[in-house]
Amino acid sequence: MKIISSPLELKDYLKNNIKTIGFVPTMGALHKGHISLIEKAKAQNELVVVSIFLNPTQFLKGEDLDTYPKKDEADKKICELSGVDVLFFPHAKDMYGDDEVSLLAPKVRGFVLEGTSRPGHFNGVLTVVMKLLNIVNPTRAYFGKKDAQQLNLIELMVKQLFMSVEIIAVDTLRESDGLALSSRNAYLNEAQRKEALKISASLHLASKMVSQKIYDSPTITAKMRESLFPLEIAYVEILNREFEPIRHVEIGKSIILVEAKVGDTRLLDNIWL
Repeated sequence: MKIISSPLELKDYLKNNIKTIGFVPTMGALHKGHISLIEKAKAQNELVVVSIFLNPTQFLKGEDLDTYPKKDEADKKICELSGVDVLFFPHAKDMYGDDEVSLLAPKVRGFVLEGTSRPGHFNGVLTVVMKLLNIVNPTRAYFGKKDAQQLNLIELMVKQLFMSVEIIAVDTLRESDGLALSSRNAYLNEAQRKEALKISASLHLASKMVSQKIYDSPTITAKMRESLFPLEIAYVEILNREFEPIRHVEIGKSIILVEAKVGDTRLLDNIWL
């Protein structure tokens, strides 16, 4: 596995490449969910590039940039054992300049749900993803469905800016008890982790209601909110795949999304129906 930290060095290394490239961008603290992205990339491409970059521009003032889990040596080992060909490990000073050009998230989709409580967050996400895609120039790039809003906005950016990369959405991996894998799960103590299970349980409840032919969105979200008590709920929403609110669930076209705080830890989860 080759490790490169300079964006220009990586571009130079890949410039004569004729193989298909699968790219997995991460912020580190890798877990089985990230490994599933790498495995998908390996299965569909001849060369796999993983980036580890804790992007400062997507963290707002007072958020957990300084305390975000960092496991650099363990992450390198995971990438090596997973068969990654190139690990891109850049520094912020090499990714950003003093007078920075940046992307703006769309005025509607970028400022609902997670964007409501984190205004400007998705500006940072889209800017860094654009930079990474331009550096690597992959055939395909892999993102988890757990961060559904992020995934949707990246797909929109690629479409609207006429980019040639194919965005591949990969299913959420869960612990045996249902908790969605997340680097932020490391923040949870034993009692909080038990409370966090209410999030996946609320989605299971919604799925059960739909299986019983209950399709009314307000009815489903009301029951979900009851089941999430006493967690601090940021949102419980049912949307279509274009991230528009819908009155009734349509099988194969809907996403049910939850964001809630467990202690001081913000957790996201969703199901795609």
